[in-house]
Amino acid sequence: MKKIVTIQDISCFGKCSLTVALPIISAMGIETAVIPTAVLSTHTGGFQGYTFRDLTGDISSIADHWKKLGLKFDALYTGYLGSKEQIKIVSDFFDDFGRKDNFIIVDPVMGDSGKFYAGFNDDFVKEMAVLCGKADFIIPNMTEASLLLGIPYAEKYDRIHAENVLKKLAGLGCRVPVLTGVNFNDGKEGAAAYDSVNDKFYYSFRNHIDRSVHGTGDIFASVFTGAVSLGMNLQQALDISVNYTVDCIEATLPNFDEMWYGSAFELCLGKLIDYVKENMK
Repeated sequence: MKKIVTIQDISCFGKCSLTVALPIISAMGIETAVIPTAVLSTHTGGFQGYTFRDLTGDISSIADHWKKLGLKFDALYTGYLGSKEQIKIVSDFFDDFGRKDNFIIVDPVMGDSGKFYAGFNDDFVKEMAVLCGKADFIIPNMTEASLLLGIPYAEKYDRIHAENVLKKLAGLGCRVPVLTGVNFNDGKEGAAAYDSVNDKFYYSFRNHIDRSVHGTGDIFASVFTGAVSLGMNLQQALDISVNYTVDCIEATLPNFDEMWYGSAFELCLGKLIDYVKENMK
């Protein structure tokens, strides 16, 4: 049985970060260990007055205990990291638990739609770029890619621009950068990836849905992490991640006014399990 550890925050209400990653990766038939970086009463997108408890001081202690236990993982997967200090601690975790026969996946959560999320700045970006250099896979959106590369954010772009961005991201040191939310204004949206070892680009698209749903980046990154850990090739990993993410958005739309804070991903877990079975034949 495959085993993954994911390091990110717990938003107790709102369906993102660990409360998405844990059930999704588990549904893929993978044992999922967690290291919470913080506990929030809700996520920060649209909620006011949320509580926040920083768990930075606990991360190293958990890692030290795990080292004594001799724990090993098939993938190390990070999401939201709240400070430069956490990035440094996670970097040390990669050194301690990374191996030649496992994967490191970094989702460099920092912003969207051309803007930082609350609490992030240019100094944080510099540290995140270094962390991305230790990863096998990184999964930024176009905003995060632009921040990592220090280039202007482009709301509209073509395939050539996307491929140039992907190649520059590989220059950070990661083997395979994956861009999410890729849209060439042709009615399709999905993801693009670049395998720097084989110098080959990969794409996966579904019909564009003109509605923003919280937590879809976490959904995509979690499914992608599970897929590569199970041994799926890059095209399979992109396809299953794009398809399940869009399925979740479509399932949310009928009740969007009630569920504006997150997706109805629970309704689609059966589809995810079917996707895994189909791709593992």
